[in-house]
Amino acid sequence: MSAGLESGSPYPLGATWDGLGVNFAVFSAHAEQIDLCLFDPSGRREIARMPLPEKTDEVFHGYLPGARAGLLYGFRAHGPYEPQDGHRFNPHKLLLDPYAKQIAGEVRWSDALYGYRLHSPRADLTMDRRDSAPAMPKAVVTDDVFNWGDDRPPNTPWSDTVIYEAHVRGLTMLRQDIRAHERGTFAALASPPMIEHYKRLGVTAIELLPIHAFLQDRVLVEKGLRNYWGYNTLGFFAPEARYLSDGSLNEIKVAVRRLHAAGLEVILDVVYNHTAEGSELGPTLSFRGLDNASYYRLIEGEPRYCVNDTGTGNTVNLSHPRVLQVVMDSLRYWVEAYHVDGFRFDLGVTLGREAHGFDPGSGFFDALRQDPTLARVKLISEPWDIGPGGYQLGHHPPGFAEWNDKFRDSVRRFWRGDGGQRPELAARLAGSSDLFDRRSRKPWASINYVASHDGYTLADATSYVARHNHANGEENRDGHHENYSANWGVEGPTFDPIIREIRGRVARAMLTTTIFANGTPMLLAGDEFGRTQRGNNNAYAQDNEISWVDWTLAEEDEGAALTAFVERLIALRRAQPVLRSKNFLHGREEPAPGVLDIAWFDEQGAPISAEAWNDPAERTLTLRRAERREDGSTPILTLMLNPTDKDRAFRLPSPGLPTFLLIDSARPDAPERLVDRDVVQVAAKSAVLGLSLVPSPESGSPSGPSGA
Repeated sequence: MSAGLESGSPYPLGATWDGLGVNFAVFSAHAEQIDLCLFDPSGRREIARMPLPEKTDEVFHGYLPGARAGLLYGFRAHGPYEPQDGHRFNPHKLLLDPYAKQIAGEVRWSDALYGYRLHSPRADLTMDRRDSAPAMPKAVVTDDVFNWGDDRPPNTPWSDTVIYEAHVRGLTMLRQDIRAHERGTFAALASPPMIEHYKRLGVTAIELLPIHAFLQDRVLVEKGLRNYWGYNTLGFFAPEARYLSDGSLNEIKVAVRRLHAAGLEVILDVVYNHTAEGSELGPTLSFRGLDNASYYRLIEGEPRYCVNDTGTGNTVNLSHPRVLQVVMDSLRYWVEAYHVDGFRFDLGVTLGREAHGFDPGSGFFDALRQDPTLARVKLISEPWDIGPGGYQLGHHPPGFAEWNDKFRDSVRRFWRGDGGQRPELAARLAGSSDLFDRRSRKPWASINYVASHDGYTLADATSYVARHNHANGEENRDGHHENYSANWGVEGPTFDPIIREIRGRVARAMLTTTIFANGTPMLLAGDEFGRTQRGNNNAYAQDNEISWVDWTLAEEDEGAALTAFVERLIALRRAQPVLRSKNFLHGREEPAPGVLDIAWFDEQGAPISAEAWNDPAERTLTLRRAERREDGSTPILTLMLNPTDKDRAFRLPSPGLPTFLLIDSARPDAPERLVDRDVVQVAAKSAVLGLSLVPSPESGSPSGPSGA
């Protein structure tokens, strides 16, 4: 390796190995000098420190001849330490490259990691002069070459998509049929047993909680806990090392290639709204030390303090073009280098927030939608944050899907038996057209779910009334207070067969509602066989059996039966196009004479009057959907919902047609059967789906549901 740096190039940013040496480039608008620091292979000893010799367009850069992939490095930034003006340069602090594609080592908590004297009476106004390098992980120069062979993205149409939300580590830590050293890693995620499970269920996309390298928060480490979810990003380009069984970045690529070969897409949950450095009193690890005033939104008139629209202490300043570039480059990198198929944006409102507030035409959204690489992948937003006007469900631009918490809450309240829920549930079942039917958006824009990583699992939503987050060490004050849940007589586990039966009915009814609603269904990993977090609805710090998926439940009779039921629901959705309509239905079209494309009825088979819609005592609901096929026939799907605690007799709406009952959530093993009269018995807390067919004029009536 050469003894000195040449001028190099300001592009691309980060460390780029060209086979003969490495080019280093890092942005800072306000730094006076940036030093490149090199380390021995252990990362413990700094072996060289060289100022980057050139600065072009606010990018410091230099080229090191002879350097190779595998080199460990970091930066030190010189400039004013003036927190009152937003500047926090401190050359005593080693900084991670924001473009680091691999990170060696972990943060070892020490007061030296802070840019100020932690216990000074002047707080963050006094610079700390201790070297932080011994406590810091190091960036690694990488070689991204990989043989992708004939890998092709599945490109599953949105209308056919069924999402399975999972955590790389927690999904397989307890799988006994996977090699011990691979459990909790990408190797396990795409192992044959797991792919077999995804395929059997019928899901089409795996949505992974954050896999970007993230920080273990000091407060959690001191409590003996771990950041499990990973919403505390340390680097936007580097994967979390714990998710690699052999330390090789290629493990992720192999996993993606295997999943693609099985027809499964990979969607990443990404966190670009904040970083792991926390508030102005947090550590100096990367962005803060390189250019605090550029990377973070600071309070106008008081730049010493960070804007905290995220609830994590800081907010990434996507209004700055270079900061926006980091995010865009990161997204493209994961698509181009790892072939991922989409992204779910944590606190997506923050990303679209300009100086005047949330804006569907923000710079970030505009940049994303016009990018030829990113415009073709799936884009999902969590449509809220804690900032002003922070709830923006339905207000994202075309091209985005959004997590629909209104769907979750209305489904839970309806099946709990709350009054006045019929109109709300009807809107959600219709794809939430009241929220999304604008600017030519489609029903798939609504991500429909009853459980996600954030909150109760499905089983816990039917087993607990109160949260039980004591293990988090926050005096059970964290997590959602209102979960719209019920325990049906006993808080937590019970052997009472009556309570277990009603819990099972409610769970199956909620799953039926979710899979058969218009929109994109999402299933939380393990919900298909009754996974529990023991009532913890905020298990972000539980890297243990509270959060890990317990696969023994899938082998028990109840778990196996529930899994088979979910498989059946998803298979039916796949078989019946009317259950995954590509367009919003408004009851204005007649696919068959006297049959509207969507219509609502009471249990007597009569259209619901305006007065009845607003009657809180009326709880039962029938949804009928119809869609004309190319051959001229019209399948009619009728979904009957009984959230009351009594069995009810539902009359099929006219015109009376031979109807096959395909699903009865109270009798999950019941075979498909023909109803020879107009009345269907729907058990308490259950849903029944029926299929009728109006044949084309040229054809006769089919003999069964397969013919339909």
